[in-house]
Amino acid sequence: MKLHLNALALGGALSFLGICPPATAQVAVNINVPGLVIMAPPAPRYEAPPAPRGGFVWVPGRWAWNGQDYAWRPGRWVKARAGYDYAPGRWVEDRGGWRWSEGNWRRREGWREHHERHERRRDRDAHRHHEHGPYHCPPGQAKKGRC
Repeated sequence: MKLHLNALALGGALSFLGICPPATAQVAVNINVPGLVIMAPPAPRYEAPPAPRGGFVWVPGRWAWNGQDYAWRPGRWVKARAGYDYAPGRWVEDRGGWRWSEGNWRRREGWREHHERHERRRDRDAHRHHEHGPYHCPPGQAKKGRC
Protein backbone atom coordinates (compact mmCIF):
# COMPACT_ATOMS: atom_id res chain seq x y z
CA MET A 1 0.00 0.00 0.00
CA LYS A 2 2.83 2.34 0.86
CA LEU A 3 4.39 1.76 -2.56
CA HIS A 4 1.06 2.52 -4.20
CA LEU A 5 0.79 5.86 -2.34
CA ASN A 6 4.35 6.85 -3.31
CA ALA A 7 3.65 6.08 -6.96
CA LEU A 8 0.42 8.06 -6.78
CA ALA A 9 2.23 11.06 -5.21
CA LEU A 10 4.97 10.88 -7.82
CA GLY A 11 2.41 10.72 -10.63
CA GLY A 12 0.52 13.70 -9.19
CA ALA A 13 3.73 15.73 -8.93
CA LEU A 14 4.69 14.92 -12.50
CA SER A 15 1.23 15.81 -13.82
CA PHE A 16 1.38 19.10 -11.88
CA LEU A 17 4.73 19.94 -13.49
CA GLY A 18 3.28 19.11 -16.90
CA ILE A 19 0.50 21.71 -16.66
CA CYS A 20 2.54 24.54 -15.13
CA PRO A 21 3.60 27.24 -17.58
CA PRO A 22 7.34 27.37 -18.23
CA ALA A 23 9.19 29.72 -15.92
CA THR A 24 10.69 32.84 -17.45
CA ALA A 25 13.50 34.87 -15.99
CA GLN A 26 14.47 38.43 -16.72
CA VAL A 27 17.72 39.90 -15.52
CA ALA A 28 18.61 43.59 -15.45
CA VAL A 29 22.17 44.63 -14.78
CA ASN A 30 22.96 48.19 -13.79
CA ILE A 31 26.69 48.76 -13.72
CA ASN A 32 27.65 51.96 -11.97
CA VAL A 33 30.43 53.52 -14.05
CA PRO A 34 31.84 56.63 -12.33
CA GLY A 35 31.08 59.78 -14.30
CA LEU A 36 28.58 58.04 -16.59
CA VAL A 37 24.99 59.34 -16.50
CA ILE A 38 22.27 57.19 -18.06
CA MET A 39 19.77 60.04 -18.55
CA ALA A 40 20.55 62.35 -21.50
CA PRO A 41 21.18 66.00 -20.64
CA PRO A 42 18.52 68.60 -21.51
CA ALA A 43 19.06 70.91 -24.47
CA PRO A 44 21.52 73.72 -23.67
CA ARG A 45 20.03 77.00 -22.50
CA TYR A 46 20.81 80.09 -24.49
CA GLU A 47 22.84 82.62 -22.53
CA ALA A 48 23.55 85.96 -24.13
CA PRO A 49 27.31 86.38 -23.72
CA PRO A 50 28.22 89.51 -21.80
CA ALA A 51 30.29 92.31 -23.31
CA PRO A 52 33.94 91.33 -23.90
CA ARG A 53 36.21 91.73 -20.91
CA GLY A 54 39.94 92.30 -21.49
CA GLY A 55 42.17 89.42 -20.40
CA PHE A 56 39.26 87.02 -19.84
CA VAL A 57 37.34 84.40 -21.83
CA TRP A 58 33.62 83.69 -21.41
CA VAL A 59 32.86 80.04 -20.63
CA PRO A 60 29.19 79.33 -21.44
CA GLY A 61 26.82 77.79 -18.89
CA ARG A 62 26.10 74.07 -18.85
CA TRP A 63 23.92 71.34 -17.41
CA ALA A 64 25.67 69.55 -14.54
CA TRP A 65 24.61 66.21 -13.06
CA ASN A 66 24.12 66.42 -9.28
CA GLY A 67 23.62 62.67 -8.71
CA GLN A 68 19.82 62.74 -9.15
CA ASP A 69 19.02 65.29 -11.85
CA TYR A 70 20.57 67.96 -14.04
CA ALA A 71 21.07 71.45 -12.62
CA TRP A 72 22.00 74.53 -14.67
CA ARG A 73 25.36 76.16 -13.94
CA PRO A 74 25.56 79.67 -15.39
CA GLY A 75 28.47 80.83 -17.56
CA ARG A 76 31.52 82.50 -16.05
CA TRP A 77 34.66 84.43 -16.91
CA VAL A 78 38.05 82.67 -16.79
CA LYS A 79 41.45 84.29 -17.12
CA ALA A 80 42.76 84.08 -20.70
CA ARG A 81 46.01 82.26 -21.49
CA ALA A 82 48.39 83.89 -23.95
CA GLY A 83 48.69 81.86 -27.18
CA TYR A 84 45.72 79.62 -26.36
CA ASP A 85 42.03 79.42 -27.27
CA TYR A 86 39.42 77.95 -24.94
CA ALA A 87 37.38 74.97 -26.21
CA PRO A 88 34.21 74.69 -24.08
CA GLY A 89 33.22 71.40 -22.44
CA ARG A 90 30.39 69.23 -23.77
CA TRP A 91 28.30 66.17 -23.00
CA VAL A 92 29.51 63.11 -24.95
CA GLU A 93 27.61 59.85 -25.51
CA ASP A 94 29.60 56.99 -23.99
CA ARG A 95 28.80 53.29 -23.35
CA GLY A 96 25.03 53.71 -23.32
CA GLY A 97 25.13 56.87 -21.21
CA TRP A 98 26.52 60.40 -21.13
CA ARG A 99 29.84 61.71 -19.81
CA TRP A 100 30.92 65.34 -19.32
CA SER A 101 34.11 66.25 -21.17
CA GLU A 102 35.69 69.28 -19.49
CA GLY A 103 36.64 72.31 -21.53
CA ASN A 104 40.32 72.82 -22.18
CA TRP A 105 42.89 75.18 -23.61
CA ARG A 106 44.27 74.55 -27.10
CA ARG A 107 47.38 76.17 -28.47
CA ARG A 108 46.49 78.82 -31.00
CA GLU A 109 47.94 78.01 -34.39
CA GLY A 110 49.66 80.73 -36.36
CA TRP A 111 48.88 81.03 -40.04
CA ARG A 112 52.38 79.92 -41.06
CA GLU A 113 52.32 76.68 -39.03
CA HIS A 114 48.85 75.83 -40.32
CA HIS A 115 49.86 76.52 -43.93
CA GLU A 116 53.07 74.45 -43.63
CA ARG A 117 51.20 71.49 -42.12
CA HIS A 118 48.59 71.66 -44.89
CA GLU A 119 51.35 71.63 -47.55
CA ARG A 120 53.08 68.61 -45.96
CA ARG A 121 49.78 66.71 -45.80
CA ARG A 122 48.99 67.50 -49.43
CA ASP A 123 52.46 66.37 -50.57
CA ARG A 124 52.20 63.16 -48.54
CA ASP A 125 48.78 62.31 -49.98
CA ALA A 126 49.92 63.07 -53.54
CA HIS A 127 52.95 60.79 -53.04
CA ARG A 128 50.73 57.93 -51.84
CA HIS A 129 48.35 58.35 -54.77
CA HIS A 130 51.07 58.19 -57.44
CA GLU A 131 53.16 55.46 -55.89
CA HIS A 132 50.44 53.08 -54.74
CA GLY A 133 47.44 53.90 -56.93
CA PRO A 134 44.34 55.52 -55.49
CA TYR A 135 44.78 55.83 -51.74
CA HIS A 136 42.27 54.08 -49.51
CA CYS A 137 42.02 54.78 -45.79
CA PRO A 138 40.99 51.69 -43.78
CA PRO A 139 37.69 52.04 -41.88
CA GLY A 140 38.00 53.95 -38.61
CA GLN A 141 41.56 55.13 -39.21
CA ALA A 142 40.73 58.60 -40.53
CA LYS A 143 39.03 59.49 -37.23
CA LYS A 144 42.20 58.48 -35.39
CA GLY A 145 44.27 60.82 -37.59
CA ARG A 146 46.17 58.01 -39.29
CA CYS A 147 45.13 58.89 -42.85
